[in-house]
Amino acid sequence: MHRKFTRPALDTRPKRRRYERTAVILLALGFGLVGLDRWIITPLFPAIMADLDLGYDDLGNIVGILGLTWGVSALFMGRLSDKFGRRRVMVPGIILFSLFSVFSGLATGLISLLLVRALMGITEGAYSPTAVASTAEASRPERRGFNMGLQQSTFALFGIGLGPIIATQLLDVLPNWRWVFAIMIVPGLILAFFTWRVIREPEELEEAALPETDLPEAVLDSAEEPVEVYPWYEVFKYRNIVFGTLALCGAMTCIFVMSAMVPSYLTDYQSMSLTDMGFATSGIGFGAFAGQLLIPGISDRIGRKLAAILALLFGAAMMTLFIAQGPNVFTTFALLFAVAMGVNGTLALVSATVSVESVPPALMATAAGTVMGLGEIFGGGVAPVVAGNLASAYGIQTPLYLAMGGILVALVMVLFLQETAPSKLLSKTHSNANPDLTEEPVGNETHA
Repeated sequence: MHRKFTRPALDTRPKRRRYERTAVILLALGFGLVGLDRWIITPLFPAIMADLDLGYDDLGNIVGILGLTWGVSALFMGRLSDKFGRRRVMVPGIILFSLFSVFSGLATGLISLLLVRALMGITEGAYSPTAVASTAEASRPERRGFNMGLQQSTFALFGIGLGPIIATQLLDVLPNWRWVFAIMIVPGLILAFFTWRVIREPEELEEAALPETDLPEAVLDSAEEPVEVYPWYEVFKYRNIVFGTLALCGAMTCIFVMSAMVPSYLTDYQSMSLTDMGFATSGIGFGAFAGQLLIPGISDRIGRKLAAILALLFGAAMMTLFIAQGPNVFTTFALLFAVAMGVNGTLALVSATVSVESVPPALMATAAGTVMGLGEIFGGGVAPVVAGNLASAYGIQTPLYLAMGGILVALVMVLFLQETAPSKLLSKTHSNANPDLTEEPVGNETHA
């Protein structure tokens, strides 16, 4: 099937690099808007709860149903975009989830709110894996990892970092919480327009000459081989996909339970004001943003497995301190920042980098989509529902222990990962090829 393209191919490296920068920034802003539309409801929930007579279990269900439909949609929509084109999936997705944000403000009760958020999850699940694929296609191989980390990091920055501040500040100047949802359509329509104008389909991107690199050939050729070569379930033959999925379920349980329940925990249990809560809760988003930028980069030097283990140990220690500390705004911000940095950094590392490095090139997109989709269904869908019911039955403080349990599950699972960092694999290959080097220390390491 031939498509009619209206844009010329990118036939020069300067044009290719300009497109790369523009596309990655635009796709990052789009993913940030996904995060903002998704998470702005949690800092607004104390006001929504009073207006619509809802409870903590309702909050868990509202957050959970979006995660469930997001995960199911993500499992299938990436392949749909391969068939019909990236723009044809992303642009309607942006418009629709922005509209459903407006409809969230029109909800009159729990049922209508659940329905709207479920539909929003479907449209966000369509946009997100397609945007990840477009980011990979726009990126030069030597910058693909950094660009994908940058594109993913804005979800937390806008959704959980800036979102609570934006929501609580707008609540002070707008008539009620419904208007906060209403204005979300404006950035959505702007981004939809530029996405249609800027983003190119895979066939429109002519490969520029690549510089010499030590990256494995499979990584450089990842865009050449179609995903349809294998059925999607082939990914489960690879050990890292199985343990990575389980680790992601644990990490997402922590992040989504914290993001959903901490705003109500701080206002109802710690007796913070709405504005103080908004500032403190933003630590989750800013910490997640920092972790997704830093930890995958650190793993290039020390290895994926060691970076994940250290990040999760750090997150577990900070989570323990958060559970024990009192209602100090700045301390709460700092501890939430630290927890999210460790856990979200691992989340980005496992869901994207480890997943695509663990399978053949033809399964890279399928592996990432499968791991993220299943992790989202459990961590983003089931876990918040469980947390909401725990809060209703035993108090709003009890979901924090569920979040801690998620960190510990992730920590155990990453212990079983096989190393995939190119630098470590190259070092191992060189050591095997040169037995005389096995006893010589290199930096702080000794080849064994």
